[in-house]
Amino acid sequence: MNSILSRIVVIIFLLLPALAIAHGVSDADQEILNSGGLLSYIYVGAKHMLTGYDHILFIIGVVFYLNGFKDIVKFISVFTVGHCITLLGATYLNISINEHVIDAIIALSVVYKGFENLGGFQKIKLKSPNLLMMVFIFGLIHGLGLSTRLQSFDIGNELFLAKIFSFNIGVELGQVIALIPIVMLITYWKTQSSFKAFYQSVNTYLIVAGLLLFAYQLNGYFQFF
Repeated sequence: MNSILSRIVVIIFLLLPALAIAHGVSDADQEILNSGGLLSYIYVGAKHMLTGYDHILFIIGVVFYLNGFKDIVKFISVFTVGHCITLLGATYLNISINEHVIDAIIALSVVYKGFENLGGFQKIKLKSPNLLMMVFIFGLIHGLGLSTRLQSFDIGNELFLAKIFSFNIGVELGQVIALIPIVMLITYWKTQSSFKAFYQSVNTYLIVAGLLLFAYQLNGYFQFF
């Protein structure tokens, strides 16, 4: 059972960076927004969170570090507050950041979490920054990335604020949907003798995937010009 489950997890993790294409803005999503009303913004917001490989990888890194349901609720709530602030605020104020730059920074947040989970700061004789504060800061950064996605669409001026809130609601729903299997899987694996190896493997993958995504976004930025 553990062998089969391990293979499934490895396949899922290997496929996450390939979702880069799905995470972008598509003509199909624009059509949905044009014809679906506010519910379409909820749908597209949820879709972008669920295909947001970088957001999901970061959440995996955060959940790995925590013990107990209360801790998960506390840290994910702080992350949620952070990305709500910048998603709503930056979109409403029309504050735009190059998508490759913000996604490169988000990729580094994934590297940071994997590095911290593997005791990287202790290995270089440094004290780890306050995790709750870092999760909030990274939440703000991830929110800018989500805002950049929303601003890439033509959402018009009618019901502008309602559309932003609807997209944000969708993002939160998508995050909850993504969290359920992640929490269940990690909670289950903590009861297994193979958890230490699983922990080491996945957090090493977070570092490697984050670095690859960072390089990918840098390449996209320089090609952009």
